Parts: sequence; structure tokens; C-alpha cells
Amino acid sequence: MWSEKYRPQIISDMVGNEEARAAIMEWFAKWKKGTKPLLLVGPPGIGKTTMAYLVSKQFGYDMIGLNASDVRSKSRINEILMPVLGNVSVLGTPMIFVDEVDGIHGRGDYGGASALIDILKEPTVPIVLAANSDTSDKMKSMKKVVTTIYFKRIPPRLLRVYLENILKKQSAALSPGSMIKVIDKSRGDIRSMINLTQSLVSGFNPPTEQSFENINVEDGVNAFFKAKSIEEARIVLYSMQIDPREKINAFYSSVITSELDVITLAKCLEIMSNADMLFGRIMKTQNWRLLRYLNDILIKLYQNDDRIRYAQYNLSWPLLNRIRWDGAKIKSLSSVMAKKLHLSSSAFVTICLPFVLFCMKNKTLELDLEETFGDIIEKEMDLLQ
Repeated sequence: MWSEKYRPQIISDMVGNEEARAAIMEWFAKWKKGTKPLLLVGPPGIGKTTMAYLVSKQFGYDMIGLNASDVRSKSRINEILMPVLGNVSVLGTPMIFVDEVDGIHGRGDYGGASALIDILKEPTVPIVLAANSDTSDKMKSMKKVVTTIYFKRIPPRLLRVYLENILKKQSAALSPGSMIKVIDKSRGDIRSMINLTQSLVSGFNPPTEQSFENINVEDGVNAFFKAKSIEEARIVLYSMQIDPREKINAFYSSVITSELDVITLAKCLEIMSNADMLFGRIMKTQNWRLLRYLNDILIKLYQNDDRIRYAQYNLSWPLLNRIRWDGAKIKSLSSVMAKKLHLSSSAFVTICLPFVLFCMKNKTLELDLEETFGDIIEKEMDLLQ
């Protein structure tokens, strides 16, 4: 992707926020033990994280990068940061960077915010934080112990110069109208602007003006499998800026309702399984930076295959309710049997459960289970039949 290819390599390559960048440089030049940490605040896609990486490189620091999910708990803070703060000479010249620090607060905060604030009060190494916003009440206590520098959205005139430079390097061009539309839709987000431009230059034209930046699910899935190259398919994926769960479900339902041979179907389902596990990990850890890898997994589904077309796989409401209410008991059954068979619960449910249900239905196997499992067995056998 162009957004990675043309990521700034030195600070002078960056565009916009000159005053903010100068203030950061001055802070690093004057830093000494006890200097208040920096908090960089501004909308996504304008260079806060890039600036932190580049300035650490320029001043010779070994940057230790973290995000909100890494520092949600006090124990995690102690595990990661205390060795750095206590053994500076052993670890070279460390600098700590915590991205998306405004995401620490909330239900997932298990003492991480207060523990981090304690560290911020007495810093022994340079500490830089980044946040999309500092307006929440819970950020107020953190702002008291840091120096805040605000990043602004990049103005359109600078975006145009930056974009024209990239297009020149790519030997590509946009019409004046398309360039205005790209810059307007990006709303000062450089990363978004570059991705949108690459989509247009590569020949992918969304069907309507309203879907210029965000094509709908059906058009996206169909365009993905109609793509003439893997690069075109990748651009379609990035254009589908929808909820990640919805994106996974859309590809899954389209694959399983298509008439595919067994080998192709198995390959696609394995890819979908990897995507689902990634999303499950994101939800469990709230490490949303992992989301950048979702499209790298889904791109493996690409094949110019007329057999695969978008289909919405709907389950009936009674069946959804059955799955919801019976799921807890099935989970309990799988937990018990997995231990007896020395398998994981998922392996038992996938491989063994159908055979266990069949044997129990035909009274060739008896298990000492709660009476309520009898109803579940009846229902599951109805589904298998």
C-alpha cells in the first residue's frame, strides 16, 4: 500500500503541524531526568505515531512502543515498564511511547491508568504518549502531569502538494475533480487520503458518489472476487471500511453458500477461521492495532472465481435463540468431555460431538449428565438430520 511505501523516513519528510514538531524537537533536545512527559493529542492519520518513531531515531533512543491494551492493569505496567525504568544502563538508551493512551480508561482499566500516572510523575527516561482526544474527565488527571502538544488536521493546500508528490513518484495522475474529492473526503487524514487515491488510480471505481470512500458489503465482496489481480482485490478490501465483524461475516456467508469443491472450500474456511481468531483476540485484549492485519488475512481468499458471489446467510430466529440458550450447556458438556479425551474444547465440538450425539441418540452410549442435556441432544440430532 502507498500509505506504507511513502511513510516518512525522516522528520523533514512530514507535512503540516510545523509548530508541534518544533516543540517536540525542543523537548527532546532539552530533556533531562524528571522532565514532564509529552502528550500528543490529535485526530488519527496525521502523524503522531510516525513523529514519535522518527524523533526517537534522530535522537538515538531505543523506543519501547506500547498501546492502551498493554497497560490496562497495574500488574502489566509493573511487568513491562518497571524493568525499563530501573535498569536504564542495561537497556541502552530507552524511550517509552504509549499510543492510544485515551483508550486505557473504561471498563477494561484494572488500575493501569493510576499506575501509569504514578510513573509519569517521576520519569527517569523520556516518555511520550499519544491520544486522539483529551476531553474526557478521566484524562484530566493525566494531563496534570504531562506537557500537552496538539496536532491539527492537515490543511487542504498541504495535502494537495503532498499528494501531487506521491502521484509524480508513481507516474500517475488524478483529474482535478477527483483530487478535490479525495482531499475533501479525507478530512485532513493523510493515511486515508493516500489509500483513497490508490484505489482510484488502480482503476477501482465505486458505484456511487456516496460510496466513494466506503463501498457497501455486497459490491465489495463481488468486486473482490471479480478483481483481475491481487493488488486490485487488496484495494477493494481497504475500500470496504465497515465493521470488521460484518466484513468477516460477509465473506464467510458468501463462501459457504457458493458451489465450491471440497478442497477450495476447506482452504477458504481455514482462512476465515484465522480472521475470526484475530478478531477474537482483538476483542479480548482490546488491542485494536492488530486490526491492521485483518485485510492481510482476508486477501488470501482472493481468486478470480465466478462461483463466489455475495450472499447473506441468515439463520431463522428460532434457531438463533436455540443456539443462544443451549450454548452454555453445550459448552459445559464440551469442557467435561474434552478433559476426558485429552482434547481442546473446540476440537471436541468440531470432531467428536456429532458422533457422541449420534451414539447417545441411539442409546449406544450413556453419560452421567444433567437431565437438561437430553433436550439439547434431541435438538442437535434434529439439526444433524
